[in-house]
Amino acid sequence: MRAFYKFFKNFYQKAHELQAKEIASFLGQNKKILDLGCGSANLSQILASRYKFSVFGLDIQDKRIHQIPFQTFNGENIPFPENFFDAVLISFVLHHAKNPLSLLKEAKRVGKILILFEDVPENFLQKVFCWIHFLSWNLFFGKTEKFFFLNTKEWREIFKNLSLELAVEKEIKFKYHFLHPVKKKMFILRKIES
Repeated sequence: MRAFYKFFKNFYQKAHELQAKEIASFLGQNKKILDLGCGSANLSQILASRYKFSVFGLDIQDKRIHQIPFQTFNGENIPFPENFFDAVLISFVLHHAKNPLSLLKEAKRVGKILILFEDVPENFLQKVFCWIHFLSWNLFFGKTEKFFFLNTKEWREIFKNLSLELAVEKEIKFKYHFLHPVKKKMFILRKIES
């Protein structure tokens, strides 16, 4: 993973800077955030250093290249109490999760706001690129994940079923779009209180 990240470092750095800017423009500063599936923790580091967020990383393995507060977990049960975080960040993680909907429910439990970034294929060609991403990821990293890339309509239906209000939906354009020409969206979600 570290070699993979180093190879794509410049692409990821620019993408993470853009993501951090979008997150901060919505949340402000000085919030407590869970970076669920933090990976290298590069995005966490930017949020902490530039925007003064208190960021805690959580992932199934420790692949950090930045030292932020961190804990491993089983990929299913988030080890924090209800509403512990101001926001839970889930950046391009759900399409790698064993049970994405269950993980989304857990994120809803521990966070007041959910910030989700995902590849959102809206046509056949974009779906093909997601399949290529899925197959290459599984082969390169020896994974056996299920294909889980949804279009905007499917995401909206899931949010509705989970009683999540869609506060922001925005297409995000990264510089490396030519390498993976699939729509990338940011969804900011609030719990609907019953």
